[in-house]
Amino acid sequence: MRSLATLFAAILALAASTASAKCDPSKWKPPVDGKYNTTSRIDPKKLNVHLIAHSHDDPGWLVGVDQYYMEKVQYILDTAVEELVRNPDRQFMFVEQSFFQRWWHQQGSEVRGVVKQLVKEGRLDLTVNGGWCMHDEATPHYIAMVDQTAYGHQLLMDEFGISPRIGWQIDPFGHSATQGSLLSQGVGFDALYFARIDYQDYGQRIKTKNLEFIWRPSKSRGKESQVFTGEIIDTYCPPGKFEYGNIGNEIQDDADLHDYDVCDEVDQFVKVAQDRGAVTKGNHIFIPMGCDFQYDNSRRWFKNMDKLIHYVNQDDRVNVLYSNLSHYTDLKRAEGLTWSVKTDDFMPYASADHDYWSGFFTSRPTLKRFARVANILLQQ
Repeated sequence: MRSLATLFAAILALAASTASAKCDPSKWKPPVDGKYNTTSRIDPKKLNVHLIAHSHDDPGWLVGVDQYYMEKVQYILDTAVEELVRNPDRQFMFVEQSFFQRWWHQQGSEVRGVVKQLVKEGRLDLTVNGGWCMHDEATPHYIAMVDQTAYGHQLLMDEFGISPRIGWQIDPFGHSATQGSLLSQGVGFDALYFARIDYQDYGQRIKTKNLEFIWRPSKSRGKESQVFTGEIIDTYCPPGKFEYGNIGNEIQDDADLHDYDVCDEVDQFVKVAQDRGAVTKGNHIFIPMGCDFQYDNSRRWFKNMDKLIHYVNQDDRVNVLYSNLSHYTDLKRAEGLTWSVKTDDFMPYASADHDYWSGFFTSRPTLKRFARVANILLQQ
């Protein structure tokens, strides 16, 4: 037994030394008293990478809205609030009021007090989109789009005294002039960000560094309708292994273990940041850290983002920080850059060769009729 134990210990030591040979743990400052350094601020001399923690929560998709709330969303909000309290540098964005309002009305006075303080500090960011849902832009009548947006905004004003200032249309397939004018600048948004434009348009914007631009969709209103607009690179989910909701994507920073990977994690993230910075004007980019119904275990996400900020900023090639889209937008404005102007819409939409979504406009006419009639009845 002793010989087997000795052999096992030797194997572990060899594995640890092999990992250390690839990446020397001594080059990194460890967390102090178990806490990672996440106090990063803007560095004007570096590329600043804004981490936008979010969860994209469809009010009905593969299952119904009630199932999603019971199985996922209530835990997303429960654990996100808990993790924000743990670290004052952390921020989290939540968009869909259909879910948030249900959760809010189930909370007691203590949790409500905590949430109101987080909202006041801007760390629980409810100033993005703010509608009852993230409406599609191809099939609904504009009145339904206005109604659901106004309803969500009124709830936020009544409960928190805030007005959303950023548009976040990351999952509709194609983007309409109505959204760009009436439902962006028209409702007081300072910027609009989305993630689905035609793949050929996207490719051209990558080449010309025009992923961020001024959208002026109304011919009659001209500059009065324009809004600063950004197309998200790749998708609204994190790149590669930085989707921390997936088991196996954690940052392993225990030097005693064979799979210690801080160097690889830092190098991969810096490369992603530099690649994105190379196709973006200015020295600010944002990376969405979240995906569909993520953060039901917010601890997993925030602990790994804490590690990421702690180690990447020691590397010193880029500056990474927790942030929100209002802060990001204000910084882009302050850079005083010249932006291209887009004057038409983003329809029709194709996601790849021969993958056109034109059927949005012609299919299921009966369902669309029912939706239109129901909207009229509900207004009465």
